[in-house]
Amino acid sequence: MRNKLFSVAVLLLTGMSAYGQNLTQYVDPRIGTGDHGHVFMGANVPFGMVNAGPTQLEEGWDWCSGYHESGKKIIGFGQMHLSGTGCGDLGSVALMPGYGDQELSREGLASAYSHDNEVTEPGYYAVLLEKFGIRAEVTATCRTAMYRFTFPKGSNNARITIDLENAVGGTARETRVVPVDEFTLMGYRRSNGWAADQRVFFCIRFNKPIHNWLCEDAEARYGEATFEVGPGDQIMAKVAISPTSEANALLNMNMENRFWDFEEVKKAADEAWNTQLARVQAKFRTERESRIFYTAMYHYMVAPQVWCDYTGDYMGSDLEIHRGADYETLTTWSLWDTYRAAHPLATIIMPDRMRSYAKTMMAIYKEHGELPVWHLVSNDTYCMVGEPGVSVLADIIMKDEMGDMNVEEAYNAIKASMLPTEFSPNRRVPLRGKDYLSELGYLPYDGRENETVAKSMEYYIASWAAAQVAGKLGHKEDSVRFYELSLNYKKLWDEKARCMRALDMQGNFRPLPANFNLNQQTHDYTEGNPFQYIFLVPHDVLGLADLMGGPKALDQRLDDLLAADSDLGDNHAPDISGLVGQYAHGNEPSHHVLYMYNYVDQPKKTQKWVRYVMNELYTDQPAGLCGNEDVGQMSAWYILSALGFYQVEPCGGTYQLGSPIVEEATIPLLGDKTFTIRTHGGSDKAIYVKKYVLNGKQLKRTYITHQEIMDGGTLDVYMSEK
Repeated sequence: MRNKLFSVAVLLLTGMSAYGQNLTQYVDPRIGTGDHGHVFMGANVPFGMVNAGPTQLEEGWDWCSGYHESGKKIIGFGQMHLSGTGCGDLGSVALMPGYGDQELSREGLASAYSHDNEVTEPGYYAVLLEKFGIRAEVTATCRTAMYRFTFPKGSNNARITIDLENAVGGTARETRVVPVDEFTLMGYRRSNGWAADQRVFFCIRFNKPIHNWLCEDAEARYGEATFEVGPGDQIMAKVAISPTSEANALLNMNMENRFWDFEEVKKAADEAWNTQLARVQAKFRTERESRIFYTAMYHYMVAPQVWCDYTGDYMGSDLEIHRGADYETLTTWSLWDTYRAAHPLATIIMPDRMRSYAKTMMAIYKEHGELPVWHLVSNDTYCMVGEPGVSVLADIIMKDEMGDMNVEEAYNAIKASMLPTEFSPNRRVPLRGKDYLSELGYLPYDGRENETVAKSMEYYIASWAAAQVAGKLGHKEDSVRFYELSLNYKKLWDEKARCMRALDMQGNFRPLPANFNLNQQTHDYTEGNPFQYIFLVPHDVLGLADLMGGPKALDQRLDDLLAADSDLGDNHAPDISGLVGQYAHGNEPSHHVLYMYNYVDQPKKTQKWVRYVMNELYTDQPAGLCGNEDVGQMSAWYILSALGFYQVEPCGGTYQLGSPIVEEATIPLLGDKTFTIRTHGGSDKAIYVKKYVLNGKQLKRTYITHQEIMDGGTLDVYMSEK
């Protein structure tokens, strides 16, 4: 199989001059490298396996990707990095150029650098390493990185260190690196970290013969290749990685990066980014808005990442090698974050990728026993709560984007993931409280689990998604059962405290402390507090309104949230950020909240606050994100909101309308169709919508459907100042 990352995408965009549009000029990879954005810095192509770039000496929460704007020293250039996560990992198989004898340690390899001597572009990164005056450059294909190191003086002590010890968190367990000829090294690194059992195989090839190979033995954590160079000489290195074998790493290199033309690879990477960015062709009133939007598109397209060889071989969730998949196996599924906006956006702008999404999820189910939760390099980290993979797969099914896949089989995976004790009793994966869910309808605080309010609420969201699929397929009893389970959020509503609270095994609320404060997080909530978790009912907004006393009550409660004191008290999760009152845009459970005003006949409030967040909490500076990027979710919220709509319900394709900031945006669709959004009369003050007109007919509602978008046409939005 010719498993090329962009073949389908190029066909999709043929005839739309995608390569002629210089959209990468609007991308600034520095956005999100400051504050707590945690984004990747380096060279990659969209959804590529390789994220090649600098890993800094500094460590800590703000170095989850290995790089932060405040970092002062670089220890090497790793081939894999995360982007925007709240946990650190990867940074595997690092190269670091230098001269002479160096201490082989994290500190010994480190070199100072300056942002003034960095160049950051999509698919390309360059920096001057001040320790030796060496200029390091890197570009990438899907599975390979290409480096160009320019040495300032001649010496046969010029060297490149292969560092298999240091990375972004975790510990190396097994390593190997051996020369196979005078130009080529091969090896692997097995480590434990956030992903418990990581295995990456590699092949490194230099454009000059290795003068001397210095390594204690094949299993050493460091190796040093020395070269004879003259002043200004360049040593180039290609690094290919594989999840399955060294031989496949070599094959990946030969198929993707056979020659030594650095500029050609860099140009191809830029073209790949332009092709993918052109999935939304948008115009804005200001350069600032263009930079924010297309940098959001860039960050959004880092993941899910390819996790298979050119041949289709991949390492499965059973840690076994599977051969010749006919789809792109993917990893880096930050699903608790991305089911809310990133995946719904993908169903609109990249339906050609949905088969790979669904096939990967089904493969994980078959190999592991349930749909993915937070999948990373063949491991499930089980990070965060709920069953978000159910919502993602349900969304693909409900939008008829499964391709040639067996939908009933996919529904069985949903059932087995939601009710494992009934539908998958022999599974080998953790129950994570779902036995309580099946028995009691909620997770009790006096059982085995903590954060029980958050976990129960997320399970209710997934249950609603499961009910939609069951209904679509005609499984009436299942549909009723899952739907009724999804409404159990009402059991958690404490009328006295006016919020969702934890129950015990007998159905009694946790005793209410005398100093109870809605603004302060407790162990019953995940990265949030009681005030914020009131609104985590995206699947039944009107039902929540009834629970509160009607639409006016929900309207007032939303007003209260946005007007509240932003003090979170002590000991809150750092992820609760980007505060507007107690609305926390920097954390995903809040992302649908501003659109809830539409349900209570207050669309102008949605328009006001959505525009406020876009204008104030997204900027074109390094601290341009108000929270972790979370593998594309923060950016996906912005992209959808800039276009003027957002999917509140977890699946199915009902998009609530907001206040678009685009002047005009066109989304190429399958079948030579397009969907275009045009705004009329918009300005900094004209943020409110007088009317939405779809294909010449005024909408008398505050939503648009997935089918209406995919049918193609034009949405005209007429703006006003009030």
